[in-house]
Amino acid sequence: MHSSKNANPTIENSRDSLRACLRPYMVWFQAIRPKTLTAAVVPVVAGTALASSLAPISIWIFIFALIGALSIQIATNLINDYVDFDKGADTHERIGPRRVTQSQLVSRKAVRRAAGVMLAIAIFAGAPLVIHGGPFILMIGLVSLLLAYSYTGGPFPLAYLGLGDLFVILFFGIVAVGGVFYLQTGIYSLAPFVLGAQIGFLSTVLIAINNLRDVHQDAKAEKKTIAVRWGIQFSRFEILFLTFVPFLLQIYWFGEKPGLLSLAPILLLPLAYKIVHEVFTTEPSEAYNRYLAHAAALHAGYGLILSLILIAK
Repeated sequence: MHSSKNANPTIENSRDSLRACLRPYMVWFQAIRPKTLTAAVVPVVAGTALASSLAPISIWIFIFALIGALSIQIATNLINDYVDFDKGADTHERIGPRRVTQSQLVSRKAVRRAAGVMLAIAIFAGAPLVIHGGPFILMIGLVSLLLAYSYTGGPFPLAYLGLGDLFVILFFGIVAVGGVFYLQTGIYSLAPFVLGAQIGFLSTVLIAINNLRDVHQDAKAEKKTIAVRWGIQFSRFEILFLTFVPFLLQIYWFGEKPGLLSLAPILLLPLAYKIVHEVFTTEPSEAYNRYLAHAAALHAGYGLILSLILIAK
């Protein structure tokens, strides 16, 4: 029997060539931070699911809203990549996932150009939505584009002022869900607000864990996140609040749609408890990268289960 050391050199060379071809694309895949993209997808899916409980939905609205949301999310991530490097928040001491500008895997100019392309795609996708939805959707679109840059860039960067968490609750929760619901139905009510709050809180758990992990590095860079401003223990209780309030708000859906099906998200309570327990019992460190993955799973899972409930009912 031949060992793996005697493998066919032609096959090995082909594998090496394939890796070499894919490497530039993998760098960009890393730059867009795929684990964070649920923050863009879940509100669109959930808002559409809620609208479907009232009337037939428009597929083209769903597709363009999804493209727009993903483009803004990716643009925000890319802008954050080079701006945090410029401001000294991302250095060789970073314990979070590697950033492409800081690691010099991609030039700052290239990352900035890519962010501009994603914003252009967002504008392209948003144009038919504005035509369909009118001034209300135009306002949401313009503010979203502005804040994609202002999250870390500009003279008043939200993330550096401790306002990043509020931004996520609003624009990756309440505004995103409400905007999609309005586009599909032409109305707004308490239901999309509650749904948006649930999605927004769970999305913000990711930001809060990320900021708690980076609290010491952010303090050096004068990035005044909530963790830096109010301390580690306060940030832990923020995560506790953001994680469990969506489960309490599930009472609303039980009242609207009585039945055990409306309580299905409770199945995710063990994962929610695990995340909070991990954060409270572990000092900010590289281990928080794993907790981020758990929080992303909770956000996506909750959004999916709740969307299925709304469609089924």
